[in-house]
Amino acid sequence: MGSSETLAGLQELLHGYTVEVLRCRPTDLVEFAVQHFTRVLEKQRNEQGSTKSAKKGVTFDAKEEEDEEEQDVTVGESFVCAEAYNPDEDEEEDEEPRVVHPKTDEQRRRLQDSCRDILLFKSLDDEQFSEVLEAMFEVLVKPQEHIIDQGDDGDNFYVIEKGVYEIFVKTDGADVCVGKYDNKGSFGELALMYNTPRAATIMAAMDGALWGLDRATFHRLIVKNNAKKRRTYEAFIESVPLLASLELPERMKIVDVLGARVYKDGERVISQGEKADCFYMVESGEVRITIKNKQDSVEVEVARCTRGEYFGELALVTNKPRAASVYAVGATKCLVIDVQAFERLLGPCMDIMKRNISQYEDQLVALLGSRAKQ
Repeated sequence: MGSSETLAGLQELLHGYTVEVLRCRPTDLVEFAVQHFTRVLEKQRNEQGSTKSAKKGVTFDAKEEEDEEEQDVTVGESFVCAEAYNPDEDEEEDEEPRVVHPKTDEQRRRLQDSCRDILLFKSLDDEQFSEVLEAMFEVLVKPQEHIIDQGDDGDNFYVIEKGVYEIFVKTDGADVCVGKYDNKGSFGELALMYNTPRAATIMAAMDGALWGLDRATFHRLIVKNNAKKRRTYEAFIESVPLLASLELPERMKIVDVLGARVYKDGERVISQGEKADCFYMVESGEVRITIKNKQDSVEVEVARCTRGEYFGELALVTNKPRAASVYAVGATKCLVIDVQAFERLLGPCMDIMKRNISQYEDQLVALLGSRAKQ
């Protein structure tokens, strides 16, 4: 194996471990790492053993096949080896009536607060998001109550409103706690997205409240929308020079977290001095970037961005307020990545962005006679 292949394999292993740490939030990272990589090694050995046996003409009995299937999906893996759910092949759910669970104004407010930062909902338009909220139902739980059990079929996706929820995986016949959710987050999507059994048991550690979304609505709105979004933005993402250094799976992860915003001619996209929360890429149209002149506070145009170009990274990289204002020139559509996804997914592009920031500051010196106060 060449050095480049070895490096790619190392990056994949570390990425898988990092994803599971963020998902499970274990208290002991070393112990969690041992459990994670042990599962990866066992899976690799099982796959190699299956390949060798198949070449020798060995036939597994039903019990061995069941065991092998159970090992295909584990909470410690960053990928799922079962066949993925294909939303394009499922037409029946489109004919099902919309699910509506009536809510009081107070329940609706709590639900909206709980769902505001859920990544899977970021790509939905206002109508789709409203339909998701209508379909969700409140679940009040007691200590030691099981929300989902490892091995069961997936029925609902859950968003946490409050409470602590422990994650257990059966290892050598015993349930081992591998992490927990603490008053925020969501769980249960993998079994619905990939048509696989539950990969872990989730148990409430205290009184809590959840919001559930049924399988049919999840498929119809979340899974299908993500698949459509991938087809829509795949070509555009591949054309963005900043992302050219990323592998295809990395670019597709970016597609999954993209949001879209449309602006009218002259509409302000970013205000100088405000706190940064997003990174922007221009999908269509154009934006102009301005900075206030120190002497008379008159805004001076310093740059423009068109399709495939990006802006808003300066404040995110430096952790400082916005150094400039940005305005739409004509009808403009931008793709947006929030700060959490920016930090998680665009790390490999950081060197490129820092070089561009240096060039940007040199341009400010030429235009304004001094560097911008970040």
